Amino acid sequence: MKRREFSLIASSFIVMAMVSVIFACKDKKDNKEKSSEDIVAEISPKEMAIPKDLKWSERMLLSEIKRFPEASKLDFREEPKWSYTNGLVLMAAKRVYEQTQKQKYYDYIYDYSDAMITDQGKIKTYELEKQNLDMLKSGDVLLYLYPKTKEERFLIALKTLRSQIDSQPRTSDGGFWHKKRYTNQMWLDGLYMAEPFYAHYTQMFSEGEEAQKAYDDVVHQFDLIQEHTLDKETGLLYHGWDESKEQKWANNETGTSPNFWSRAMGWYGMAMVDVLDYLPQDHPGREKLIKYLNQYAEALMKVQDKESKLWYQVLDKGEKEGNYLEATGSSMFAYTFAKGAKKGYLPKKYFEEAEKTYQGILDDLITVEEDGTVNLNQCCAVAGLGGDPYRDASFEYYVNEEIRSNDPKGTGPFILASLELNK
Repeated sequence: MKRREFSLIASSFIVMAMVSVIFACKDKKDNKEKSSEDIVAEISPKEMAIPKDLKWSERMLLSEIKRFPEASKLDFREEPKWSYTNGLVLMAAKRVYEQTQKQKYYDYIYDYSDAMITDQGKIKTYELEKQNLDMLKSGDVLLYLYPKTKEERFLIALKTLRSQIDSQPRTSDGGFWHKKRYTNQMWLDGLYMAEPFYAHYTQMFSEGEEAQKAYDDVVHQFDLIQEHTLDKETGLLYHGWDESKEQKWANNETGTSPNFWSRAMGWYGMAMVDVLDYLPQDHPGREKLIKYLNQYAEALMKVQDKESKLWYQVLDKGEKEGNYLEATGSSMFAYTFAKGAKKGYLPKKYFEEAEKTYQGILDDLITVEEDGTVNLNQCCAVAGLGGDPYRDASFEYYVNEEIRSNDPKGTGPFILASLELNK
């Protein structure tokens, strides 16, 4: 599939008409024409044209703001929700804000926490008793905002999220269950949801023996996922592991799920490069994580589509009917490779590989509408293990889940990859 430009003619005429009317209007106070900045300020996000001369990171963030003017409704929600996708996109927005210093990006981040945290520090829609690792991801937003604002409600909310780690159910060897209802299960997804928050919180608020114990626990989660989900033959990691081996998707001998899902591996790669931002330089776990990251990168290169430089939904079955080049995982791998190489964790060749993958995303998965709105296509909407209706982790299951455009689990990593590559 080649890059296409979608044409929304009706919308374009509306925007052009609005701009013409505004230009025609004189400011009664000083009789001067309004500037282009004034015009953009008066047009609602859904009607705003997005300049095509900006970097891809900013163009995609503006497209997300246009799609979701309220950050609490990211992920196509009708009602505000505290969830991991919000934290993912807003941490990408943080990076764009730091690069551009444009206040509207900071406001977008702040407004989410302002909307979701009450004056008493209660997190709306969050239920601690569900022990859901996904819910820790948006804690990253509070870790960013609290030092800037010193708002007590943000600190109270942070302490609540941190308390979840202390009460999180664990496997017999200390691995976090993905959720309370997913008994005895570790998923690759959970490493990204919990460990960067856990390590960052520890860096900000803990000292001495308490901090050492927490950092050790963070590294232990990676050790366990390597021990239980790594396929030694391919170097890839299975989506999940059931210690009890009771799940229908679990291998009777190993407890692993049967397939290598692109986004699960993407979550894991991002978890490694992000946790290393907070793990002390002298912590022995750094060397292990960097070793895991290098093994991971080597394994991924073996299953990459050589023509497009992208990856398939089910990583090692690219030739199988129904499989497709998937945007969220490919964006995550581009980010992981680029950041890993820039930080010196991976050989320099992986930065070049990230650039090739990024170009593949632009060529095959990105489309731009006439008003400049950027779309990321071929995103797997959601995938999991077990539940009701039951998800059996078969090849057929993964390739038949909904495919949609602009899933935040893809747009967030695309922004992050754009920033690392300075595109």
